[in-house]
Parts: sequence; C-alpha cells; structure tokens
Amino acid sequence: MKNKAFKNTPDEELVRLYVETQRNLYFEELYHRYVDKVYRKCLSFVKNEVQAEDVTHDIFLRLVLNIGGFKEHSKFSTWLYSITYNYCIDQIRMVKKQAETTLDVNFDPEQEEDESELVEIQAKDLKKALQKIDPDERAMLLMKYQDDFSLKEISDTFKISENAVKMRLMRTREKLRKIYAENIVFFLIIVSKAIWFWKK
Repeated sequence: MKNKAFKNTPDEELVRLYVETQRNLYFEELYHRYVDKVYRKCLSFVKNEVQAEDVTHDIFLRLVLNIGGFKEHSKFSTWLYSITYNYCIDQIRMVKKQAETTLDVNFDPEQEEDESELVEIQAKDLKKALQKIDPDERAMLLMKYQDDFSLKEISDTFKISENAVKMRLMRTREKLRKIYAENIVFFLIIVSKAIWFWKK
C-alpha cells in the first residue's frame, strides 16, 4: 500500500533517501508504485501468472541489491524497465537453451519509416503477433512504443548503436506487419471455405 506521506515525492528522491538511510519504507514506496507495472511486463513475456510473479520478485530483489548503481542519467522508471526487459529476455533465453539441450544432448538508419500501420493493427491481433517474434525484438518494440524510451535509452539497454536500434525497429515492424497480414489471409481462406461448404 502506497504511503500518502510520499504522494508528491519523486522516484529519484526516494532512491536517494533509501541509498542514504537504508530505511525500508523508501524502497517499499517504490515497490508499491511499480510492482504491478513490472508484473504486467513480465507476464507479456513468460505467459504464466505464477512464473510472472516469480520473475517480478527476482527483479525487485535484483533492484534492491543494485539500486546504488542508479545514477539518474534517465528516469527511475526507465532504468527499472530496462532491468525488467533484460531480465525477462535472459529468462526466455535460458528456457530455450534448456529446451534445446533436452531435445538434442540495405537500410538508411537516418530515414524514419511511417509507423501508422502499427496503430491500425488491432490490439488483440498485435498481442498475438508479438508472441511470434523474438524476445529482443518484442522488448525493443515495447520500449519504444509502450514505454516511450528514446533511441539512446534503448541503445544503452541493448549496448548497440542508435542506428542499429532504428534498423532493428524497422525490421521488427515489417515482421509484425507480415505476421498480421498472414493471419488475415488465413482467416479469409477459412471464411471462404466455410461459405463454399454451406453453399454446396
């Protein structure tokens, strides 16, 4: 439960107070502000509520151990979401690697592309399409279009250049549009077959 005494206290100030005093009430306020948001982001990756809760717990454990490393070069929320995305990506990679072990012991980066088509994809279809792309690509799109990360913040998170971020975003948008288009075509084929069947 959020503490009313901290209602107008910025996140960054709470971080400073916690680092200086090590009093839990400051970290608890940050926890209550962000636990649901972090949980929802985790759930978009792991697709399992119990696992999402575990990953969320791990992220806040990592946060409390490393909070002294927050240097205020960006907002606290941006820093926390970067930790969240990186941790989720690492978890997915680990699961994939374990599964694999079990089974078998020309783009101008300065040119911005029109992004309006992404908006036209319905939320439900977009969510399905997002599950079909790589975790890194999904995280990058969510950072850019959901959390309003700047190109620099994304490049810092992934440790790649801003031009590389632009290129990956363009390719991922194309991939999403292709997946979406394929789903529409598949749906139309099913509908047309159903109509043909009932007309027989």
